[in-house]
Amino acid sequence: MKQKLILIISVVIGILAALFTKQYLNAKDREVARMIADFKRSQRMINIVVVKRDLPAGTVLQHTDLGVSAVPESAVRGHAVLSEDAQFLFGRKTMRLLEHLSPIFWSDLEGGAPGSRGMADDIPNQMRALSINVSGSSSVSGMVRPNDRVDVLGTFSFPSARNPLELELVTLTVLQNVTILATGRETAKTFSSASRSGSYSTVTLSVTPREAEMLVFAEQIKGRLVLALRNSSDVAVENDPPRVNFDHIQEAIKTLNIARQELLHKRTH
Repeated sequence: MKQKLILIISVVIGILAALFTKQYLNAKDREVARMIADFKRSQRMINIVVVKRDLPAGTVLQHTDLGVSAVPESAVRGHAVLSEDAQFLFGRKTMRLLEHLSPIFWSDLEGGAPGSRGMADDIPNQMRALSINVSGSSSVSGMVRPNDRVDVLGTFSFPSARNPLELELVTLTVLQNVTILATGRETAKTFSSASRSGSYSTVTLSVTPREAEMLVFAEQIKGRLVLALRNSSDVAVENDPPRVNFDHIQEAIKTLNIARQELLHKRTH
């Protein structure tokens, strides 16, 4: 009898524990649902256009390429294409690789946004658009295009470290990972396949106010600025790039060639 009583009590305790656990989990689920609902209420949700598959540059957009995703407005940078504007995408050409489920921005498309007010809309907050003079050789034979990313190198006449009364040529990296807003008068919105072969004598960069001051000064002292084109996925920045003069070249040329061969060896193995 005693054993039966103990067994009954154990079963009752187990049932009560299960009920309490279920009640606790249900309460937690309700709390999580309430937090999600509160977050959604505090965030303005917008429907943006995304791509359903990887689309290489030059893809002509079709209805089957596009989908819609609801996201908080604060999570979207730049000028994303809203779902109500999807009709303006069909037949448009992409200017870069768009990865699966990534949002589409007007700057990703040839011709940009319909009815746009101009480049001012494309300048990120707290940045400035600054044009610098370039030649074909200093802009990678004119192959730099809007939305490309570049390093800006400059060659200047500085007082020599050996003799301050003499000048020596010094080349250094002025800015790294800079976005090209325009080449000549072609922006991401107006750029098309037909304009790829066009020549230009200026490029417009997206820079901070302090960087703009430095570039203007560099041009005023007759420094020669050159652009080095980067891979769009390469965002690495060198913290302490060297000042290159004749002495540096003499010292570094052997080391640089060895390092280059090691890099090529890694890529091929």
